[in-house]
Amino acid sequence: MKIKDYIPNFFTLLNLTFGVLAIIYIFYGNYYMSSLLILIAALSDRFDGKLARKFEATSCIGKELDSLCDLISFGVAPTVLVWNMRLIDIGVIGIIITVLYTISGAYRLARYNTMEFDGIYYGVPITMAGGIIAIVALYNIKYNINIYALSSLMLLLSYAMISTKIKLKKR
Repeated sequence: MKIKDYIPNFFTLLNLTFGVLAIIYIFYGNYYMSSLLILIAALSDRFDGKLARKFEATSCIGKELDSLCDLISFGVAPTVLVWNMRLIDIGVIGIIITVLYTISGAYRLARYNTMEFDGIYYGVPITMAGGIIAIVALYNIKYNINIYALSSLMLLLSYAMISTKIKLKKR
């Protein structure tokens, strides 16, 4: 194997690194940095697939690794962030919303990995959903979003990830 074959997986692992760091910053109460790290993870995720195709370095392990890293960076980190920021205030309902979003993201990734990709995403990609949550979290830091609006957004994104009615063309 040549060095170029490892470059896409390097970016995938950077995605994971930023996702784990985002979770660590949540423990310190630094929601701003956590949100930024989730967005940086999204940038890293954007490059891994492009580089894999450019270098003709696509692989089954790369696809699986990408999904595992995406689950942490865009399924776990954003929900733990929002739960810690706001959903903790609504108790069990907040926990249910947090778990439901993560389950929806995991299901969406598993479904994607088992389908033949034809250039159309069925359901909102988890990277997009996680990025939206990170942006909303940044907004929440300054403006303190209504807990019911935030809960509704989380439930809407959960549904949007697993919906087969939502179709997005890959750009």
